[in-house]
Amino acid sequence: MYIIWNKKINTQYYNSNMISWSQRTDMVNYYYLLKLFLIMSLLVIQAFVTEKFYVHLVPESFCSVPPAFLYQEYRDTSKQQEIEQRRQRDNLSPGLMAETEVPESGVMSPPVLQLQLRNSSRSLSLWQNLEAVQASGLLTQLPQREIIMQEAMFELVTSEASYYKSLEILETHFLRNPVLINTLSHSDTHFLFSNIEEVMKASERFLMDLEHRIEKSILISDVCDIVYCHAVEHFSVFIKYVINQVYQEQNYRRILEGNQAFREAMATLENHPRVRGLSFTSFLILPFQRITRLKLLVQNILKKAEENSDREANAIKAHQQLERIVKECNEGVRKMSRTEELISIEKTLEFKSKSVPIISHSRWLLKKGEVQLMAGPKSTRTMRSRRLYQPLYLFLFNNLLLVTKRSSSGDKFQVLDSCTRAMLRTEDLKDQGQMLANVFNLKLLENQEERQVSYMLKTSSMSDKLRWITVLNMQPWTYKLKLQSLIDSPQVQCIQSYSSQESDELSIEMADVLNLLERTDDDWMMGERLHDGERGWFPSRVVEEIQSKEVRAQNLREAFRIQQVQEGGGNNANRMLKLTVSY
Repeated sequence: MYIIWNKKINTQYYNSNMISWSQRTDMVNYYYLLKLFLIMSLLVIQAFVTEKFYVHLVPESFCSVPPAFLYQEYRDTSKQQEIEQRRQRDNLSPGLMAETEVPESGVMSPPVLQLQLRNSSRSLSLWQNLEAVQASGLLTQLPQREIIMQEAMFELVTSEASYYKSLEILETHFLRNPVLINTLSHSDTHFLFSNIEEVMKASERFLMDLEHRIEKSILISDVCDIVYCHAVEHFSVFIKYVINQVYQEQNYRRILEGNQAFREAMATLENHPRVRGLSFTSFLILPFQRITRLKLLVQNILKKAEENSDREANAIKAHQQLERIVKECNEGVRKMSRTEELISIEKTLEFKSKSVPIISHSRWLLKKGEVQLMAGPKSTRTMRSRRLYQPLYLFLFNNLLLVTKRSSSGDKFQVLDSCTRAMLRTEDLKDQGQMLANVFNLKLLENQEERQVSYMLKTSSMSDKLRWITVLNMQPWTYKLKLQSLIDSPQVQCIQSYSSQESDELSIEMADVLNLLERTDDDWMMGERLHDGERGWFPSRVVEEIQSKEVRAQNLREAFRIQQVQEGGGNNANRMLKLTVSY
């Protein structure tokens, strides 16, 4: 507009042969006033776009996330849909399954359609359901494989929009609330919010680039190249934030307990309709949830990418970079948590004779807990006496075992014996009646006094005994799928998130798929998560078994492909896998 108007001034009106000097002066003044107005308008628009008011980055035609659909809600809904789809595939026979996955219509597989209709108020929109896509005629032209790929890329974009929306609430509703912030010291504010503003800027840049890509065409060309670029240049801010979460949680509990003004202000903010009943802590953990979820979304794209294609190459690079970031996050958190735990344990120990240094960068706790030492004559009569049992408390580290007993006060542990982990052996004793139930022998081949000692230990349950035997015997291992041995291995999927309560347990999220390695009669399982190989125990109530051999084979095939990508195995491994795992 400014250019057109300026041209008219120069060519028509601003001509001394046509208008008088006074008219020309008025016209020039009017010109400068209009120019100033236009400049100020542009500045206001630019400020509005670049400041934190920038909320709706993705065009309405593409955005599947309703304005009030926060990332926490997206995440739960997405995982529930994944569980439902796997359940429906699990209930289909192989023939029906094949028909479901590649329908003749080439538009939508029945399980997804049924889920959308049954849960439409809470479901995520699909790329193929967008009006612009349906009006374009693409759905009748594209192969089903490409439609599935479009859906995978579309979810990555829309989930990022939802994530940014939740980050914005964390900043504007909590961090920028004057009442809340006035209850905190500068250091407490830093402990709680860390570098969240840097994380938010990284998300904003990332989302804007994704927006520009999908604005070019309703047929999304790729997104993993953008993921890779931002992971390399901007996503290091996640590492700092996630590592600080150890102190973040501790300080939040401390402030809640000792700061009444903060507690009252937080209660008011959490009850506000804008946060939809979600807790403040659910917003604090968003960055770690997002970086791990982003890796899984890229994994999903990689699983569907055609071999030797540009999309596959970009997905591999993006996945490897995200894997590095997630690994650094995990290692940073583990290192800090382990150090804090070692310091806490060392303060409670009292050594009877030779002191053992506990705190070491190469040491961490594997399991701790109370067991009963069985001592004295082994006759049936004396077995009935409770004096036979002496409580012990074991601390098992990755390279050391401490045998202790509680002090009379209950807050200290007197160290009775110790042994390196490599010199431990266990022997499971078969149940011989109620008194000898859940009993096993623990042998220290060379204890702190350089002699062999044997302990007969009784646990509170069958699962506790199995867990102790497993962790005492477990040797360091490297995650590598052994395809042949796992083809018929049982698998479970998580239907309810579980946070580990002990060191040998595994925190699992909804929709996680695990190989089942062990199970007990009192409803505990040990599993190995397919997408990262982490192992641990969890209660059987939070998972359900996958019955279909075809679904299990598909899960293995996808996990194996990701593993080959991480190891740089290339396409030969992929072709071998297709020959080995088929249905």
